Amino acid sequence: MTAYDALASRYDALTGDVQYEKRADFIEKLFHRSRIPVHTVLDLACGTGTMTWILTARGYELIAVDNSEDMLAAAMSKSGAAEGIAPIFLHQSMPKLDLYGTVDAAVCCLDSLNYLTRPADVQRTFQRLHLFIAPGGLLVFDVNTVEKLSALDGQVFLDETEDTYCVWRTEYRRGLCTYFVDLFRLQPDGAWNRQWEIHRQRAYTVEELTAWLKAAGFGDIRTYGDMVRRSPREGEQRVYFTAIRK
Repeated sequence: MTAYDALASRYDALTGDVQYEKRADFIEKLFHRSRIPVHTVLDLACGTGTMTWILTARGYELIAVDNSEDMLAAAMSKSGAAEGIAPIFLHQSMPKLDLYGTVDAAVCCLDSLNYLTRPADVQRTFQRLHLFIAPGGLLVFDVNTVEKLSALDGQVFLDETEDTYCVWRTEYRRGLCTYFVDLFRLQPDGAWNRQWEIHRQRAYTVEELTAWLKAAGFGDIRTYGDMVRRSPREGEQRVYFTAIRK
């Protein structure tokens, strides 16, 4: 079973602490760095579309892309959740992004880029983003740091609701963090159904990502701590990047 086949239907219930509205506030503050007005936005690796619909409600026109059909189905099921022009949803992988035109800004939230475990795929993704962000437009993304992922080695985490029980076991080897996920769901007859899937994230340094952004044609690259407009500090768990498309 691949990542998010089983988890997609329970993802929102298990991530109630993500603070989407606060993250959207921070992203909007970063939008002011764009050298052009931001009206159209690409939500790359949109997942279940929570950020997509929040930005839609705030007046932006969204194109939302994800490689998981199950996550996209969950995102599209939220249609009517917000006023404004309905988002366009596309089933695509990040390295093979293909739009019909350009957008003013692109966002890639909640360490989605870490799921690209081959450096070449990250570089291709930056190249595709450079192609579809308008000149002067802004790219915003965040990543889990090397410090965070390496510290997860051997850890066990539990998420639960009244009808879902999810256990995450983690292993870190040579820059790759593997999450072994057991998902138990309560059935109408009172039995519990078990599903299992594997998630993997690659740890990338700020220096690596900055070099790849520059090589793809981005400039004015800046980094921030998690939802704070200051430089990342030692031990930071999540780092935000902004870059201007030249």
